[in-house]
Amino acid sequence: MTSIFKKSELKKLYIPNKNSSGEDNGSVTIIGGSKLFHGAPILSLKVASRLVDMVFFATPEKPVGYVAEQIKSKLMSFVWVPWADTEAYIAKSDAILIGPGFMRFDSEKTPENKRGDISDGEGKVTRDITERLLKAHPTKRWVIDAGSLQVMDVGWIPKGAIITPNQKEFSFLFGIKNDELSIMDGKAKTHIVSSMAAKHKCTIVLKGPETIVASPSETVVVKGGNAGMTKGGTGDILAGLTVSLLAKNEPLLAASAASFIEKKAADELYNEVRIGYNADDLADRIPSTFKKLTG
Repeated sequence: MTSIFKKSELKKLYIPNKNSSGEDNGSVTIIGGSKLFHGAPILSLKVASRLVDMVFFATPEKPVGYVAEQIKSKLMSFVWVPWADTEAYIAKSDAILIGPGFMRFDSEKTPENKRGDISDGEGKVTRDITERLLKAHPTKRWVIDAGSLQVMDVGWIPKGAIITPNQKEFSFLFGIKNDELSIMDGKAKTHIVSSMAAKHKCTIVLKGPETIVASPSETVVVKGGNAGMTKGGTGDILAGLTVSLLAKNEPLLAASAASFIEKKAADELYNEVRIGYNADDLADRIPSTFKKLTG
């Protein structure tokens, strides 16, 4: 059965107790970043740091490298952890996001049946890291996004994980031709997303003008949003928001609420400036929109 996500569903979200102490309200680890995509994890970190008590960030880039310089110069509200200690922070975190800013394939024309034959060194690094961490911590609450989604095998998805593909990433991961998916009507597309979520025992967020969020047993459509959301970085914001909510909420609620809140924030900006906003503007708008919707 498919339903439309409504604002009233946000009342089910975890609300911090006024007597909370440190890390009672969630801790997350974000894994990603590269010399090319250094902005992606900044956006995820920016959103997450405003919603949970602790945000840990790990990257295979050298600690004194370009990514560290760029992120630390823009955002201080997170803990940079040594790459060698990544798994210790995964173990202590309530939820983990992997993928934002990770390097992908050299070419988007990589054949679907050749996913394992990666000649690109940096794409292979992403693939190896993603496989190792997902398989080493299969019971943790994962959000898998961006670079990791583009290089991983579908069999690596941990039970209960949230994956956040756009249409091209969904097609590539599940071996469905993108052209065929593009011409499907809403009912057919919802059916195939729901089927894949049930088959792989995960929650899938197929991003789009009508975002389809499917768990193994339930499917929700999240409406709203506008053309400004096609700009780079909005997916990283959604990933950061999703992992923050996943720290203290069940996957379907966390994923659908995150999409709903981001779309509402984008619509507020659209009403003010039409499409004249970027991902930084959207990330900064999330906290006030969150308050309006849940307060």
